[in-house]
Amino acid sequence: MRKVLLLTDGKAGHENQSKALARGLGCDFETARISFSSPLAKAASYLLDRIGVHSLGLYAKPMEGPDPRQLASRRGEFAAVVATGSGCFYAAKGIAERLGVKCAVVLFPRGYRLSDFGCILAPSFDRPPKRPNIVELPANLVPNDADFYAKGVEAFREHYLGSTGRALAEGVRAEAVVIGGPNKCSTMTPEWMKGELDRIFADRKGELWVTTSRRTPADVEKVVDSYPWDYRLIYSRDKFNPIPAFVSLASRIHVTAESTGMLSEACTCGKAEVAVLDNLKPGGHKFRRFVDGLASGGYTGGNRKIDLSLQIARARELLGL
Repeated sequence: MRKVLLLTDGKAGHENQSKALARGLGCDFETARISFSSPLAKAASYLLDRIGVHSLGLYAKPMEGPDPRQLASRRGEFAAVVATGSGCFYAAKGIAERLGVKCAVVLFPRGYRLSDFGCILAPSFDRPPKRPNIVELPANLVPNDADFYAKGVEAFREHYLGSTGRALAEGVRAEAVVIGGPNKCSTMTPEWMKGELDRIFADRKGELWVTTSRRTPADVEKVVDSYPWDYRLIYSRDKFNPIPAFVSLASRIHVTAESTGMLSEACTCGKAEVAVLDNLKPGGHKFRRFVDGLASGGYTGGNRKIDLSLQIARARELLGL
């Protein structure tokens, strides 16, 4: 199997999108964690990129994985470089040049020259320009292979048994609730959460499952924890990830609107109907554009799923794989 070099800034949401792209391309991957040596170094990267200089000296010694500054000797091992996030865009160019391959980046690399990226997979809510090397996506990239979700379901069954004292029945009807947290474009208060959960419980037709996240405020978690769930994951107490199982097993998934990664996964994988818990502030910000785009595409309010096969095929073509 061909192998790509996957650059990561250590953020799970970024790294998971890079891994999803590598899997979609049919490639194995080796991971190298990188970071700029300082905020000044990152600022310098934008200036140097404008004149076509890609200096890996702006990066600190890696915390784990191979040193990207010493990868030139490994030409021929990698078919491409893959990276997600602003901390990796500049390095992706420099390392790809040294390895003699093309680079693919996920998310829009604002501030950097676009022409010398081999492939840019940019979400439509970022309003990317029309360029031959830009592939527009309706949502974030997420893992979409059967083995990944089968393992997630197996792990959930074991976790479910441990938390409730009984096994998860085959064919159980369940609705899942996925709760993120506030950001500059959204709010999340205990009062709002209680109103949403009262509505969901009043309309329940089977088991109800829930997970909070690292971004969920403590006072909101307290409200969530007070309801009689059949399965609950309170992130401040337990870091297990039930999302792959929720996507695979639930008949309906409620997701808070600012959780773009979780909404992307629910709208791409499984068979569940997707409902949005709208906690967004007014305005035409990118979170609103994202949610409205999913609705206009028919991916929320029903169970139509996003198919990225054409976009992945185009990325493969641009990278020469």
